[in-house]
Amino acid sequence: MKKRLSALILAVVTATMTLTGCGTKASSENVFRVGMEAGYAPFNWTQLDDSNGAVKIEGSSEYAGGYDVEIAKKIADSLGKELVIVKTEWDGLVPSLTSGKIDAIIAGMSPTEERKETIDFSDVYYKSDLVMLVKNGGAYDNATTLNDFSGAKITAQLNTFHYSVIDQIPSVNKQPAMDNFPAMRVALESGVIDGYVTERPEALSAQMANDNFKMIEFKDGFVTSEEDTAIAVGVQKGSELKDKINEILKGISEEERLEIMDTAIKNQPAAQ
Repeated sequence: MKKRLSALILAVVTATMTLTGCGTKASSENVFRVGMEAGYAPFNWTQLDDSNGAVKIEGSSEYAGGYDVEIAKKIADSLGKELVIVKTEWDGLVPSLTSGKIDAIIAGMSPTEERKETIDFSDVYYKSDLVMLVKNGGAYDNATTLNDFSGAKITAQLNTFHYSVIDQIPSVNKQPAMDNFPAMRVALESGVIDGYVTERPEALSAQMANDNFKMIEFKDGFVTSEEDTAIAVGVQKGSELKDKINEILKGISEEERLEIMDTAIKNQPAAQ
């Protein structure tokens, strides 16, 4: 009797574990996990509440907002999945994707040939120009050409093509690359650097958030490739998500994309 009872208990436990496992798998299939820095306004940022459609960051009491979040929401809705934002350092985004910790990177990432060796990219969902962010009222706030930054202390974010183009500035005083944009803004305001290379939306965002900053646009600026200034969604190699995401992106008009970006710039927290 005792032996039969033990067998019955074992059968019940096994069945329960099987059902639980199936439930977990089904749950994971209904989630779209997106990695981003949540620190690159207006593409993505961190805030304290869910205002303006911000999405809660996994494992945190904070929320993520911005252009990338709005694009991620549209993709998740069309896929019929719940959006989960996974806040990840820039250097950790590709490893998180390849290891399966996230389903996609939507973080203002350019589909460079080097990255394409490791992951796949969707079609472009935004294009931007390179500019320089300097201190308003500083020595370079009237600059109009790359030559005007000769001798200037210039940097950009680590492991981005922004950093490589600094070498196009004659006699530039190239500074070590920095981990993130908040750190570069602090360095710029304190005078540690004279400027940093960035994309127009980020510079415009910084300028609007802080009167001490000024965006410098160039008529004849940095020489870049089309892939460098484009932004796309990163997915695992061979993922079926690529085609699905491309179909969803086709349904977002250029006019709507610009409207989303304008709204993101307007809604960014002042601290960003």
